[in-house]
Amino acid sequence: MTAQFNHTIIASLDLQRMAKFYLELLEARTESSWGPFTNISLAHGVLLQFAAPPMDFPAQHYAYLLDDEHFDRAYATIREGKMEHWADPQRQLPGQINHEHGGRGVYLLDPSGHYLELITRPYLPAAS
Repeated sequence: MTAQFNHTIIASLDLQRMAKFYLELLEARTESSWGPFTNISLAHGVLLQFAAPPMDFPAQHYAYLLDDEHFDRAYATIREGKMEHWADPQRQLPGQINHEHGGRGVYLLDPSGHYLELITRPYLPAAS
């Protein structure tokens, strides 16, 4: 397998607020922006592009794999910011994290209402 994830466009009506939120929570890097896009990057050159769509948009789900130390910092940001969060995608376990797949995870909403999942262990083992 040689395909790698490169970039995605995340719909938002407040591009700067979204970029600031993701920069802080994911410890991302600001990148040059062009056209309708406000850009930030994650590890391995993965680009997140925030853009205002020409129509209403449904909420999407984005999951991010963090190391344990980054998860601790992100969860501290969530708690200090009094952000609603859940241990499960059905939002039945508020204010908690989960310990699934041998790690930790948490669900929350970003400023545009997209569902974020932060995990410390991938769901599948690394391909050999």
